[in-house]
Amino acid sequence: MNWDKLLCEKRKRGFTTSSVSSDIRNEFQRDYHRIIGSASFRRLQDKTQVFPLKRGDFVRTRLTHSLEVSSFAKSLGQMIFSYIRENGIDDIDEAKTGKICSILECAGLIHDIGNPPFGHFGEDFIRDWFRKNLPLMEFRGQKLDKVLSEQMLGDLYNFEGNAQALRLLSKLHFLVDENGMNLTYPLLNTIIKYPVSSLGIDKKSGNIKDKKMGYYYADKDIFEDITTSTGTGGCRHPLAFILEAADDIAYKTADTEDAVKKGFISYDRLLGELKENYIHNCADDGERAEFEKAVGKLEDYYSKAVDNGISSPGQNAVQRWVIYLQGVLLRCAAYGFTKNYSDIMDGTFRKELLAVSYGNALAFALSDMAVRYVFRSKEIFKLEIAAGRIYDFLLSNLVRAAVVYDTDIPASAVDQKIMALVSENYIRAYKTFSADKPEEEKLYLRLLLVTDYICGMTDSYAKKLYQELSGVD
Repeated sequence: MNWDKLLCEKRKRGFTTSSVSSDIRNEFQRDYHRIIGSASFRRLQDKTQVFPLKRGDFVRTRLTHSLEVSSFAKSLGQMIFSYIRENGIDDIDEAKTGKICSILECAGLIHDIGNPPFGHFGEDFIRDWFRKNLPLMEFRGQKLDKVLSEQMLGDLYNFEGNAQALRLLSKLHFLVDENGMNLTYPLLNTIIKYPVSSLGIDKKSGNIKDKKMGYYYADKDIFEDITTSTGTGGCRHPLAFILEAADDIAYKTADTEDAVKKGFISYDRLLGELKENYIHNCADDGERAEFEKAVGKLEDYYSKAVDNGISSPGQNAVQRWVIYLQGVLLRCAAYGFTKNYSDIMDGTFRKELLAVSYGNALAFALSDMAVRYVFRSKEIFKLEIAAGRIYDFLLSNLVRAAVVYDTDIPASAVDQKIMALVSENYIRAYKTFSADKPEEEKLYLRLLLVTDYICGMTDSYAKKLYQELSGVD
């Protein structure tokens, strides 16, 4: 891979700058303004990051998380490519560095834009619902799992917010035409963390890119155009590693801070866990030294908070510690990229950046405690059960209506009204991309129409729609 192709300025629909010759922005800065002015981006403010159906000053939303990732990704780009330029590792000038940082800033804003309501639980429920119900439903006397192709089924059974993001940005944002936001290909490629189809998922391959799917069968053409134009083929775009690290740093540190603020784990328990349960995970002396230094910092911040008479010294210490950790992990991720630069550019690097740095044990401790103390807590289970009832109701009714929509099969009055609720933009996209397609593919696209509609919902809208249609207050 080379940076001339990786930073190509191609878009699906051509774009001319003749009418704005005084505009000094690069193409990727133009993407930034398209994103922040979109309704899809604004909806992220009403999609929770961890605590579904909860509201409060301390609850992070997809919007605040995306802003944090955007900031971290841009900072990482500056750190990494300034180092590469100054040390003559590659022929990357200041202009290319600026473009790279603009791409990363934009990618942070949109990396979660395809995620459904109620956090990552929503993705799990959609997958489980299709696996359970498609084999039970019929279309023209055949079970749906017998009508659809293997990849079409795989797309539904392995539903993924990352693949949905590509679909939304390249097609569903149907304001001008069928090209979505018409963003640059390098930006779209940066958010494709998993450049494989649902048939290419292999969680045992040892290569992070095969962990999930990155595009649907319906979006194969745009995926291939993007990867061919940027020269990545079946490999990750190098900037995808940086975006992934920024995302990891943002949510791992934020989850720790939120867990303490909301009382899921105390300062004393956090400190005890770090000292007793995680320090043995350090792979070598360097990793251990980084871990012990971080624990020492947490204790120092607590002592200073006590000395200063702060009423909640534990919370204050953790807040300061999280900021410290973000700096540490950013440096570790930058090291992971520069140290493995040749393999990344060859497409042979197989891991996350933090996993090959001295920050690996720290990163693991943060995520493992979040799982144990937050995601497996009774409070979160209750919220997810409530969200699950909403998903089950919406999917059951929408899929039933969608199966017969746009066919010669008579639809009930209720099913016709249900389909009338679906966004006009999504209906228009379906009509455009289903034209002249065989019947099985049209059925598949109607099922994607359901997930398109649901993923476009905010938490509040999904809850309100469920209450209105089910008669629940």
